[in-house]
This record gives sequence, C-alpha cells and structure tokens, in this order.
Amino acid sequence: MPVLQSQTLASLFAASEAVGAAATGVPGTLTERERFRIRLRRRPLLLDGAMGTLLYSRGVPQRACLDELVLTRPDVISTIHLEYLEAGADAIETNTFGANRFRLADYGLEKQAGLLNRRAAQLAREARERSGREAMIAGSIGPLGPTGRMPARPHPGLARAAFREQIEGLLEGGADLFVFETFERLEMLLAAIEEARRACDLPVVAQMTFGEDLVTGDGTTPEVATAALVDAGVDAVGVNCGAGPLVCLEALARTGPPTPTVARSIVPNAGLPRRVEGQFVYSAGPEYFGETVPQMLAAGARIVGGCCGTTPQHTRAMREAIDALNSGESGPSVIAATQPGDESSPGRRDPAADPAADPDADPAAAAAPRTPTAEATGSGHATPPSGLARKLREDAFVISVEIDPPRSIRIDRTVEAARLLQEAGVDLVNVSDSATGRVRMSSTAVAFGIQQALKLECLVHLTTRDRNLMALEAELLGAHALGLRNILALTGDPPRVADLPAATAVWDVDAIGLIEIIHRLNRGEDAAGGSIGQPAGFTIACALDPTAGDQDKEWARLERKLAAGADLIMTQPLYSMAQVEAMLSRARRTFGDDGFPVPVLLGVLPLHSARHAEFLHNEVPGITIPDEQRAAMHAAGERGAEVGLEMSMNLLEQCEGQVKGTYVMPSFGRYELAAELVRRVRARQAARKTGQGWRRVG
Repeated sequence: MPVLQSQTLASLFAASEAVGAAATGVPGTLTERERFRIRLRRRPLLLDGAMGTLLYSRGVPQRACLDELVLTRPDVISTIHLEYLEAGADAIETNTFGANRFRLADYGLEKQAGLLNRRAAQLAREARERSGREAMIAGSIGPLGPTGRMPARPHPGLARAAFREQIEGLLEGGADLFVFETFERLEMLLAAIEEARRACDLPVVAQMTFGEDLVTGDGTTPEVATAALVDAGVDAVGVNCGAGPLVCLEALARTGPPTPTVARSIVPNAGLPRRVEGQFVYSAGPEYFGETVPQMLAAGARIVGGCCGTTPQHTRAMREAIDALNSGESGPSVIAATQPGDESSPGRRDPAADPAADPDADPAAAAAPRTPTAEATGSGHATPPSGLARKLREDAFVISVEIDPPRSIRIDRTVEAARLLQEAGVDLVNVSDSATGRVRMSSTAVAFGIQQALKLECLVHLTTRDRNLMALEAELLGAHALGLRNILALTGDPPRVADLPAATAVWDVDAIGLIEIIHRLNRGEDAAGGSIGQPAGFTIACALDPTAGDQDKEWARLERKLAAGADLIMTQPLYSMAQVEAMLSRARRTFGDDGFPVPVLLGVLPLHSARHAEFLHNEVPGITIPDEQRAAMHAAGERGAEVGLEMSMNLLEQCEGQVKGTYVMPSFGRYELAAELVRRVRARQAARKTGQGWRRVG
C-alpha cells in the first residue's frame, strides 16, 4: 500500500476541528434530522441497490478504482443513478463507498479524496433533477480499507481526518444524509460517526455487517453494536451486506425494537455469490427480495434496500411490495422474522443439544485416515488406496458428513464435532475450504489435527480460489505426506466481499485443472512433467449440481472432470425423487445405458424449519428445493426438524442401489441433526441385515 502523507492528513484533521459543531437552525424550524424522523414515520424509505455489481456487469474491471469513475466515467454513474430512481428508490447512494485516502492510496489518488466525494454527490443530485423524482442523496461511507490491509488500530488522528475529509466533500456536493455501511469494527464506525456529528446535523444511518454467526469481524454482537451506536447519536441502526435477507433479518431482530428517535435499517446482499464465466452471480432474485419486504418491515425496519448483487429490478420489486402494503393489498405469504433465541434460525443452536456447539466460535470439523499410512520410499512402491477408495469398490453404502473448520486457532470443538459424527456411524468426514468465501482455518491442517485424535478418515476440500499453481501442488504434496488421500477438487466460492471488493481470488486453474494436477501426481509427475519420486494415491472427487440453471454447461463440465481423472462424484443437495430421477436420466443420456461411470454420493442437507428451506432455496447458490418439499416444511410447524429428517431418510431409501452413498451437509453447524440422520440410516441397514425390517430409532 502506498505511503500516506501523514502530515497532510494531520493538518486536515487539525483544521477540521476548528469547524465546530453544526450551525444551529432558526428557532422554531425543524432540523434535518427531525424532518428525517418524520419522513420515516410516514412511510418506509427505500434505498437503491448495488453500484459495484452493475459497474462490473458493464465491463468495468474487477481491480479498477470504482470511486474514480465519477471523474472518468460520469455518464455510467449517472445512468445507474437514473435506473434506480426510475425503479422507485426514495434515496440513492453516492459512488463513494471507498473514496477515502487510505483506499485511494492504492491507486495513487489519495490527494483527490475531497474532489471525488464532492463530484459523486453532485452527480447524484444531477441525476435526481433529471429524473424529476423526490429522492434523498445518501452519502455512502465505508471502512477506511480492506480488513486484511489495514492495521488493527490505525492512528486515531489519521483515521478521523480521513473520515472528515470524505464527509466534508459529500457536504460540499449536496448530500442529504450519511450512510455508514459495511463496517466490521465498531471502534472505527464510532469514530466516523463522531466526525459526522462534528461537521453537521444531517441524519446518520449506521450499518454493520454480521456473519452467519451474528457477530462482526471484531466479535461485536448486534446488541452491543446497537447500544453503542444509539449512545453515539445516530438516527438509524441497521445491518447490511452479509449472507442475504434472512440472516440479516435475524441480526436486525437482535438490534431490538426501534424508538421514536432511532430507526432500524436493513440492506442485505442478494444471497451468496457464485462465479460464472468470470462474473459473480448472486442467488436471490428480484421477486424473492420483494417477498421479503413485509418481513423486513414487520421486524421494525423503516429503511430498506439492497447491497451486493442487487439491481434496479430488485429495487422495483421492493417498491411494488412497499406500495402494495401502503395501499392495503395483501402481499405474498412470508415466514415470520426470527426472534432472538429461535433455535430454527441459521447460525444459532442450542449448545445443550449439540455438544459441538460453541457460542464464541463457529463449530468446525476435521477427520483423518482410519489407518494413517507412512509415506513409502523408493519409486518402485505403490501407495495403498485410501479407505474411501476401498469402500467405493465394496458393496457398502458410504456416508460422509461435511464439517466447517473454525474461524479461530482452537480445534477442540472441531474434534468433538467429528467425534459426534464418528460415534453416529460415518465412514468419513469432509472438511470444507473456507466455504462461502469466508476465512477459516486451513482444511488440511484441521484434517491432520483430527486424524491424530480420532483415526477417522477425511476428505479435504481444496479450492483453486486462494492458491496459484505452485501453492496448489505444494498443498497436495504436503497433504499426501500427512496421510490425507481424499481430495474434493473445487473452483471455490468468491471471497466474502462488500460492494467494493476487499479481497482477491487467484483461479490460475478451475476445478478441472486441479483434477488434472492431482491425476498427474497419481502418475508420479508434477504439473511440469517432472518426477515426484513415486505415484501418489489420491482419490479424486468432483462436484455436480444436478439442478444448475444451465444444465448443458454443468454436464459438459462433469464430462471434462471425469476425463481429467475424477474417481467420485458428490452432488449438491437434492430433495425429491423427481430431482434424482432427472439426474440419473441425464447421466444415461450422457454416458450410456449404465449411467454414471464412477460412484456417486448423493448430497442431502436436512431441513429444520420453513425459514431454513426458504433461505436455502432463495439465497444459497446450487440449492433448489421443490415447491412440494417447501410446502411440507411450512405445514410442519414446530415439527420442522423431524419432518426434514424424514424427508432425507425417505429420499435415501428410494435411492439405494442407484447411488453409492450420501454426502450430508449440516446447515450452520447443526451436527446433531446430521448425526441423527446417520444413526437412522445405520439402524435401518442393521435391521435389514437381521431381517427385522426398519423402524425409526430415536
């Protein structure tokens, strides 16, 4: 990162102190903040959607400085503002999320911070005038820099000066309010708010980003954040970005009810992103966003909008939903907002019911070979096949359960999660690799740690997102030396980013290229054709999404994965026999009458509530739950977890003989539910062997 001119910033900060508090209004008139509160009491305020998403879709490079476009491509920025206004937005945000000196220094633009903010606000105002609509101009202010590139505690004077410079530029350009968004550090957000309060008396909306575990990057909970932000004098407290509407709703519920002076806001992402042909594609469409509006308002929000992945179409759907509610029309049915303590909500679980649960850190996972094998020496020795490879050749129904590594340096909870599944009867566990693009402990390190404790075989997820070719090959050689023989080759989810990317991905190769690398290692060669001394003994798994939107492309990629050397197929979760039959039919058309040429583990993800079903269906890439199954979960009520288990059990029973096993994916660390499914499957198998038939156990 280029060196900042500390003296300039410090001078700016010192000078800004002399500005003092906002000028007092004329006695008897309403302040801007009072007008804002009255506006919110009358009707909800609809913010616009993502700026970066549209810029990238229109050819702007991923690594470009988006904030600079107000000077270099003002026509593009103005067009996007107009599109959101025409879609019905009550407020449009300036293109200034990262327009502070710290972020701009990466592009050599730190001296233009004030100019960029001023021009961005002017462009937004000009777009409003051209549209002829009544709308507010919201000055967008984000954190000072990507978390990974910023010191944990930047110098307070420099930080405040950078925020003040941005605030003053937006004021000069004509902003009507400030939206501080996507903050993960409460201390930094409070400093920014204090500078806004010193500069003016405009309304302030303060929004933080919470993960699926409902804490920010610095460990702050919604309750703690709300208390501090209310004390700081904001006009609205809210959540934005995150994993999608339903997780944001849960965080919003934990901020508590709004008050006459402090409203609530919610501006979620359009679900989780996936990478399609070099572009990030988000899961939650406009219709779904419109359907969640009544839920957002019922949870107390008076400011709603969209973050990453949302478009003018999302804004239009939300506008229609708000107008329908205001006119008294009945909107689509929605799931009740989750309240604090609701066990059915993603990311929350009862520690008493789940011995692997940890209130302070995500549960995680691990596993290892049942019989760790020392590395053979000499080029003439063949590496023994993995335990998984042997089971796939036998007449056995293989059960694997996925576990997420922790987002901490502790793996004791991970060991307990794996132990719970081992005792339930799994053949192996598979360890994810920073799933959903969120940083966690290395899957290889977790798997090795667990194998030392439990002697439980594992399958390691390995993505090409975070490693170049050298690092991929080094990781594989190290894994093999540690006795980790099973690899699921994945391209990987995009890094968890805000509207302006704070993290980058590598992707020298995709999953197909990774399979080719592993297959060459199994021949005793590295990627360059050089000898590695002896052939490796990896079992190579690949992924299949049977419900992908572009079926031809998905199956063409599967053919290439198998041609590259994949030994096993693991599918995304399926929920109906119709989905399974469609997959098997496509396999016969693609590969011949015998269907799949390699074993298949059928993905299942047990549902535990109607809310859970809707979240997965609408917000998570690669998961499609048919209407019938979602309706069954709605009808189940408090029996949701039991109905979800029965649904998975019935599907696996119908599929026996057509797939080689199952790949169980617990949702948000609900390992007890996955363990119960494993116990029931094993009990059914045992009963059949003894000729007693199957009865439900538990």
